[in-house]
Amino acid sequence: MNTGEKVEVNGVKLNVYSEGSGDVTIVFMAGNGVTCPVLEYKPIYRRMSKNYRIAVIEKAGYGFSGSAKTPRTIENLVSEDREALLKAGIEPPYVLAAHSYSGFEAVYWANTYPDEVKAVLSMDMGIPTMAVLQAKEVSEEKRCGMVKKQQKLLQKVAKGGLLTKLFKNKLENASGLLSGSELNDEEKKIYREMFYKNIANPEFTDEAMHMTENAQKAENTGILKCPCCFYISDMKTLAKNVSWRQVGIDYAKKCGGDVHLSDKGHMMYAFIPDEMSDTFSKFLHSVFCN
Repeated sequence: MNTGEKVEVNGVKLNVYSEGSGDVTIVFMAGNGVTCPVLEYKPIYRRMSKNYRIAVIEKAGYGFSGSAKTPRTIENLVSEDREALLKAGIEPPYVLAAHSYSGFEAVYWANTYPDEVKAVLSMDMGIPTMAVLQAKEVSEEKRCGMVKKQQKLLQKVAKGGLLTKLFKNKLENASGLLSGSELNDEEKKIYREMFYKNIANPEFTDEAMHMTENAQKAENTGILKCPCCFYISDMKTLAKNVSWRQVGIDYAKKCGGDVHLSDKGHMMYAFIPDEMSDTFSKFLHSVFCN
């Protein structure tokens, strides 16, 4: 299978996959710890590439990309994404399709480089406000301690053995892609291999350790000022006094964005790709054809 093109950014080979054609490129950006973005987001991007050019950026430590050589600050993440696209011959304007953690990157990117970003599509993206509010309720010491514990557990899972068997289906098939029909047999084999190869990568932990700082930097750029369309789940978080869904709704309304609520979980793109791709396509048609 075609897994993408590797380009060198800051001494690291980053993988960029692209298909389809069009004047605007929809850039799919991965959530924290998504071990193989090129396959993870295939259910939705393969539908959208019929009408648009799409690109999937695999950050350092993700998918087929090499290991990071810089701290996972939002400045480095966005800078490397932008350079990787240009080196792959994919020039702006972009529509950023962000999942989870990459929502911070999308907000920072769109507000810092507004000439490059024409719209943002939220696949249950992380809202900077949510992370900032959570930090007021859950101390950084406690949150980072939990991140470190999770890293140790995932290192054991990656090595195989009893823990791998115990967590196997819950972890490797959380998106349902291994038991569904969106990926073919070869892709499922690669998906599983990449899962165990990357699951304990230090980049995921470094990103998580920088989460509050990165979210605050994104928050400091203000709300999204470009057209935006939000899919929002009812995901549970560490915070008890603020709701992921409500913060998402409030933020979307401030941005004047379209709001779509889903009960299909944080990986909704794998469960309702027809609905999401249709909604996003109609939204983009209204943005670019009016």
